[in-house]
Amino acid sequence: MAATEELYREYKNKMQRIADIKYAHAVLQWDQETYLPPKGAFRRGQQLSTLSEMSHQLFSEDALGELLQELISRGDLTENQKRNTELTLEDYTKNKKYSSALVRALSDQTNKAFHSWIEARKQNSFSVFEKDLAGMVSLKIEEASVLGFEQHPYNALLNEFEKGSTVALLDGVFSGLLPPLKELLFKILAAPQVDDSFLRQHFPKQQQWNWGMHLLKQLNFDFEAGRQDVSEHPFSTSFNANDVRLTTRIDETDFSNMTWSCIHEAGHGLYEQGLPEDEYGLPLGEACSYSIHESQSRLWENNVGRGKAFWQYHFPALQQYLPGQFATVDSNQFYKGINKVQPSLIRTEADEITYHFHVYIRYELEKQLLEGAIKTADIPVFWKEQYKNLMDITVPDDYQGCLQDVHWSHGSFGYFPTYSLGSLYAAQFYDAARVQIPSLTQELAQGHTLSLLQWLRTQIHSKGKMYTSEELCKRITGKPLDAGFFVSYLLQKYQPIYNL
Repeated sequence: MAATEELYREYKNKMQRIADIKYAHAVLQWDQETYLPPKGAFRRGQQLSTLSEMSHQLFSEDALGELLQELISRGDLTENQKRNTELTLEDYTKNKKYSSALVRALSDQTNKAFHSWIEARKQNSFSVFEKDLAGMVSLKIEEASVLGFEQHPYNALLNEFEKGSTVALLDGVFSGLLPPLKELLFKILAAPQVDDSFLRQHFPKQQQWNWGMHLLKQLNFDFEAGRQDVSEHPFSTSFNANDVRLTTRIDETDFSNMTWSCIHEAGHGLYEQGLPEDEYGLPLGEACSYSIHESQSRLWENNVGRGKAFWQYHFPALQQYLPGQFATVDSNQFYKGINKVQPSLIRTEADEITYHFHVYIRYELEKQLLEGAIKTADIPVFWKEQYKNLMDITVPDDYQGCLQDVHWSHGSFGYFPTYSLGSLYAAQFYDAARVQIPSLTQELAQGHTLSLLQWLRTQIHSKGKMYTSEELCKRITGKPLDAGFFVSYLLQKYQPIYNL
């Protein structure tokens, strides 16, 4: 009988071969959203589908299942080896439920949907996207059935992004979160509004790019292990801890657009660069969950990047990068302006309060699509009604409405709720960081973010998937996820800004 170490080495080699194919797929997908010429779309879709099918076949082999079962039965695995094997067996069992035909169909449909989404945005017409989106929804319903679920088909897809997440759980989260947010929003809207007009001037593309790259370096993003490019929708991806790609978008009339997408995606990128490289291809070399991933981007974007201490140091540098636009603005005006609260059309540009109304609308829409309560053709009307009801906003067109997010073209149904969960985790983690790093505020005011990054590396990044989101939260903060931390954070921030 083979020794345990020999079997584990065989398992690791198999998983790294699968990872090689998956990350080759990810490279082609990153290129598709950044540099692919339009005429290359058809063959790129074929290439992506082939790689998806290959990785699925390797991850469905009976020999791998037998190897995993044998390893699980051994009593001499280390804690890390046991966790890797258990998580891989769980994913293997789930993966066996998919046919190669369904895997290829999902990949093919993602390629078609992505390119029709791009074209729909160009034409400002949801109808251009609707047919391919309907095909995607049909496949996601089939996928939910293949995976199996209790109570609601959406639960199967939610679990893919946040293990253990359910409609019942999320309904409870939102029912507890939205009322205090609405109450705070009404108080703010009744107060004198802050001025943020200085954020909407002409900001040349190259100057913004230079500024964004400066910020990424200040945040300790390692450009020897990553890069940034421009895409239609900001995103980050990783091929290993030493090759992490960020993208941003630039609006020459809106300063906020690029700056906070850079900081947000940097949060994702820093997490990926902090994952254990020696666990490449294995669960402990992957992020804990999507909500924990979002906690990292939201923590850097908001708790740090919209904080007063951060801009005490960085505002003078900003005035040097964009001297004409901010010459007559002081740091206090700037701080208030970047934290202005006002219902708006675009999720990625929303303030920290109304952002969660955007997420809730998408959550409700996805839930109803999966249960068949609405059809894809109903989306524009549903969207406009919900924005009017929740935030009293009139949606003028599809581009600023239901075409603004890339997620559905990727088939990422069940992802949006992780943005709100991520914000809740971020507030709770940041509170713990301030307790455990007493000088944190002072350090940020001096331009030093390394202590916070090292704390996150120790507490979160280095753990990979050793713990579930909830277990990780309890280990770091001593408590399960509690939205009260987020609400308290908002009150402490906005009461002085709006003199509430």
